Amino acid sequence: MTDNQFNQSQEWFEDLRDQLLNIVTKIDGNEFIKTSWNHKHDGGGTMSKIKGPIVEKGGVNVSTVSGKFNSEMQNKIPGAKTNPSYKATGISVVLHPMSPKIPSMHFNTRFLMTTEQWFGGGMDITPSLNFDKIDDYHNGLKIICDEYSPNKYYEFKKWCDEYFYLPHRKEPRGAGGIFFDYLKNNWEDDFEFIKKIGKYFKDFVEDTLTRLKNEQWSDDEKNIQLVKRSRYAEFNLLHDRGTKFGLETGGNIDAILMSMPPLAKWE
Repeated sequence: MTDNQFNQSQEWFEDLRDQLLNIVTKIDGNEFIKTSWNHKHDGGGTMSKIKGPIVEKGGVNVSTVSGKFNSEMQNKIPGAKTNPSYKATGISVVLHPMSPKIPSMHFNTRFLMTTEQWFGGGMDITPSLNFDKIDDYHNGLKIICDEYSPNKYYEFKKWCDEYFYLPHRKEPRGAGGIFFDYLKNNWEDDFEFIKKIGKYFKDFVEDTLTRLKNEQWSDDEKNIQLVKRSRYAEFNLLHDRGTKFGLETGGNIDAILMSMPPLAKWE
């Protein structure tokens, strides 16, 4: 890996962040509040949060950090056993809409370097009610994945379905999408795939929020959303690898827990 490749990755994540902030601000009407933070070792990031009439709570985080894994993490991370040093850059996005007719949306992509280096990430959605564009959503992801490598869509979709699953409830967190890690084939091809997934998520956010923001919804439908959000919270606190990684490496707690829904309900 070269510094140029790492810098290109960082620049893309920051550019995608700026595009998303502009799109969501234009649709919602409220501004994001930006907070910078420093990592306990080196580097840091910027957390951008919004609370508005369309997006009840949303966050777009970017970070570029480096440090050394502790002994427990060394055994879990590829390339860290012989040298605990790491360097990582990435973007993480979660949008919890006010309307129960708009699905919650989650996206992240990252580039991590130890003695090895790779891209990882994914995107998924969590509808509370029936989402009329679900087939279009999955088909769009399939096209991008199949262009990257034949049959990768089914691999990444299966990974997503298995990962975003609540074993204690025997149910999925949402409607799935794709999930991938350890992409370390041809760097240029991997990076192009990462950018296409980011652009797809950006367009999906803009199209979905614009199309559904004025749809009317009932108190009963909002209640269904609040119960569904409880499942979202359970997954993030009990099973999410990103949450555990961030906490174990000394990340910003508010940024790590940014993905938690603003309100939830347990019946």
